[in-house]
Amino acid sequence: MQKLRLCAFGLFMQLAAFAQPSLQNLKIENLSNPIGLDILQPRFSWQLVSARRNTLQTAYEIRVSEGKRSVWQSRKVDQDSSVLVAYRGQTLESGKKYSWQVRVWDNAGKQSGWSEPAFFQMGLLQPADWQATWISPQTEDSLLRPSPLLRKTFTAPRKIVAATAYITAHGLYEAFINGKRVGEAYLTPGWTSYTKRLQYQAYDVKPLLVEGANAIGVMLGSGWYRGFIGFSGQQNFYGKDIALLLQVMITYSDGSTQTIVSDESWKSSTGAVLSSDIYNGELIDNRQQKAGWALATYNDKGWPAVKSAALTKSQLVATYNEPIIKHELFKPVRILTTPKGEKVIDFGQNLVGWVRLKVRGRAGDRIIVSHAEVLDKQGNFYTDNLRAAKAQDVFVLGGEGEEVFEPHFTFHGFQFIRLEGYPGDLNPDNFTAIALYSDMKKTGNFSCSDPLVNQLQHNIEWGQKGNFLDVPTDCPQRDERLGWTGDAQVFSRTACFNMGVNNFYVKWLKDLAADQLPHPQKLSDCL
Repeated sequence: MQKLRLCAFGLFMQLAAFAQPSLQNLKIENLSNPIGLDILQPRFSWQLVSARRNTLQTAYEIRVSEGKRSVWQSRKVDQDSSVLVAYRGQTLESGKKYSWQVRVWDNAGKQSGWSEPAFFQMGLLQPADWQATWISPQTEDSLLRPSPLLRKTFTAPRKIVAATAYITAHGLYEAFINGKRVGEAYLTPGWTSYTKRLQYQAYDVKPLLVEGANAIGVMLGSGWYRGFIGFSGQQNFYGKDIALLLQVMITYSDGSTQTIVSDESWKSSTGAVLSSDIYNGELIDNRQQKAGWALATYNDKGWPAVKSAALTKSQLVATYNEPIIKHELFKPVRILTTPKGEKVIDFGQNLVGWVRLKVRGRAGDRIIVSHAEVLDKQGNFYTDNLRAAKAQDVFVLGGEGEEVFEPHFTFHGFQFIRLEGYPGDLNPDNFTAIALYSDMKKTGNFSCSDPLVNQLQHNIEWGQKGNFLDVPTDCPQRDERLGWTGDAQVFSRTACFNMGVNNFYVKWLKDLAADQLPHPQKLSDCL
């Protein structure tokens, strides 16, 4: 039997020696098949796979094409580079989609086959490429600041073969096409040095469009742009306005194109989200809901037209960092009544995100959901550490059957919630805590024989998840949540071990550079 094993192993080694290397994990700017690039010399990366030990790359060749047209053929390059290899071909064009492949030679002289094709799509490279104009609602409640709803209908006259939406906002946005949400990202367009760098996102929206009547709907929120920020009660740090910039570029089966843009033909109103703030939470009143408002069949006759806004497009940049998306879901581990008699739910994990709840009740029933990280020594709900941040979501029932509530433009750091006004008993099935953080892939693991050290590593990982929401913050729960450079610097090596944070940190460092003063300042001048 031992001889048979040795023979089999020897045969395997001989076959491995003759096997061609192959390639996997093709990326461009650390992204897989991205759309919306605005770098004219994007960088390619790949991984070599071989059944033979000690296989090394000695040369590579890249080819890039747009349709059937070749735009770059690197020819054989005698280098072992396989990370961030820069494009050197013809000038890339706005909105165009390119495919690329790579092959390599190894240190045994063997040549791989061409990799499976990957692709990338360019964004809008110049301000002039934006045919859209900035738009804002005509009037706005200056106190509550309800989330505006903006919509437009249009007709797609024939079969659609490709469609890309480019969207950004002053504030935050959620976009819908024919009632379906555009993308999985939340709190877009993210937090940047808005006056110098405002990100836009690009989405493949072909699956959401139909031949015939279509509707685009966008809801806006104040977010970091004009909501409360910092711990001195300041609002409107970057501006008072709220605005949308949107452009959808459609290609039809006959080769013709159509561009749908934000302009004065759009209409606006308000709906169920009566206020939203990152520190204070969100107020949703389902009695004000406009059911079907993002559908083509919705009657918007009473909606006023929007107004155009004279805002610049010169600071628009594409998005490369990981989007904030929904991750782990947690169900209650216990429901308790505190010594003060308050109804509290424990989700068993300190997380950042929000709670989705289901409820039945009468129109006007008002539920207040407060968030906390800990209970005090007596077992009561503790929020003193939140300082001025209310961290409350308020849900008002419409009174029609089962209703599902979850916020849109806020987030909370919590393990416990306190419920006030919830009609009926607290059923664990009706509550789900949803973790939100930037979509960083796990790259490092650590475990040992000591359960306390393992718990420490678990806490470190969740600390990173909770503080990596588009920027690396100092805390995710109180009236701060700011991108202090000291916290990020101390934690950066651990962050890079735990997760792939390449683009996350690059984006944030660009904003740090944008916010630097033009000349040295005394510390007293900056306070």
